[in-house]
Amino acid sequence: MKSSNSRPSRIIKNPFIHELSLSTAQKVQMGLMSLTVFPLRLLLALGFMMLAWAFTYVGALWRSVSVVEPQTWLKRLLDFCVQMSMRAMWFCCGFHWVTVKGQRADPSEAPILVVAPHSAFFDAITISTTLCSFVTKESSKHVPLWRTIIPYVRPVYVSRGDPDSRKKTVEEIKRRVTSGEKWPQLMIFPEGTCTNRAGLVLFKAGSFIPGLPVQPVVLRYPNTLDTVTWTWIGPGGLEILWLTMCQLHNQLEIEYLPVYTPSQEEKENPVLFASNVRKLMAKALDIPLIDVSFNDCDVLLSNGPLGIFNFSCLLEFNLLVWRLGLKTATDASVLEKQATKACKLRGELLRVEDFAQSLGLPLSDTLRQVHGMFDQKENGRIDYRHYVIALSTVCQSTKPKENLRLAFKMFQNEEDGSVTEEDLAAILEIMLGVENVDLSGLFLSLEGDKGKITYAQLCQFVDQHPDFAYNYIRFKNQPSNFSFDQAKSNGNDQKKQD
Repeated sequence: MKSSNSRPSRIIKNPFIHELSLSTAQKVQMGLMSLTVFPLRLLLALGFMMLAWAFTYVGALWRSVSVVEPQTWLKRLLDFCVQMSMRAMWFCCGFHWVTVKGQRADPSEAPILVVAPHSAFFDAITISTTLCSFVTKESSKHVPLWRTIIPYVRPVYVSRGDPDSRKKTVEEIKRRVTSGEKWPQLMIFPEGTCTNRAGLVLFKAGSFIPGLPVQPVVLRYPNTLDTVTWTWIGPGGLEILWLTMCQLHNQLEIEYLPVYTPSQEEKENPVLFASNVRKLMAKALDIPLIDVSFNDCDVLLSNGPLGIFNFSCLLEFNLLVWRLGLKTATDASVLEKQATKACKLRGELLRVEDFAQSLGLPLSDTLRQVHGMFDQKENGRIDYRHYVIALSTVCQSTKPKENLRLAFKMFQNEEDGSVTEEDLAAILEIMLGVENVDLSGLFLSLEGDKGKITYAQLCQFVDQHPDFAYNYIRFKNQPSNFSFDQAKSNGNDQKKQD
């Protein structure tokens, strides 16, 4: 599989992994704080949360979800009480003071605040101290206590299970910021997921579609020990809460940058608008841009002896299938059907028109890019089986053996279920995201028929040799030591949804 150059690859560090290591002194501190300060802090924090819950419950009694009421003295009093209760709760969590730089713009000047990087549930401090509306998961409606507190600021709910959710969310954002009514200022975390703050990942375009001025807001946690980061691999939510409350003090800096007014070109192109704001915020934070998004999480978190080594082409392919709407529509049963279809083609090479017909999609530039990624001989024809392997790899990146089984189904000899060394090399090139795989080391280590192998034999060998990918295969630009950063830099720079 080759790159179509439709997406630059800058992945310096996996933004979805947070490794936390405590020194002996820090472990002793955590032990002492756990027995003394932590229980008291937790009790007080819960008490203030209950107080905030009581105020929001009263405030919700006459509040409409779809209509903004006039600002009365009672509403202002309740807002003040909610803010103070929440601030006291965060104080009990160790955030004794929060450094604020810059000036928050008036909603009439910037109806949307874009906040990044998003890395912790403590980022909610910015919401609770301003009472801005925000975008959150629909499942938050079912969280005890929070299901009463969160609706107080009239959030925009998003549901990952609804295929039209993104469209509905964008429409609601546009409705609010263009209605002329005095809705609360809308605070959006455009990354759409938590990261480890190693860099800014791609911004979702939703908050930039209205084409209105936005105010960038950057967050910093300048703590010696990072106990706040909550991302896909690393400490869990309860562990983070415990470790953070066992810190003597936790620092948070909130900086309001100048309002960004889009040009006419940016108004017409929300992706460009989002990209330019992201560059501005990365510069203010002095961190790099990382060209991955929430949609790439599963690909970037693959691991094991058959895990992805070079992410460049597979991340690009992942983006293209998202654009075609194929990713959300693909599950295990769909992959099985695609593999069966590939088997019936018996290795027949498809032109782009035939490829489009097989997928049931109209010809488009995006589909041509996908087709071109598998046109190794540059003769305008591709092996459909290669496409299915890539699709299963990005859709089931945490199940490499299942992807391997599917690949064997398409390439195996019907008599003994084996595949040839050449075909296995082609399979692994796509699954690992590498080029020019040499399997001579693997086949020299096998007993029995040389030059071919069954799925069961390969799985058994991989299970017996956890260093399989290190010692039994070779490929172009193979790094001498497979660390995450090296693996993704073969010729490249390289939980929570809200």
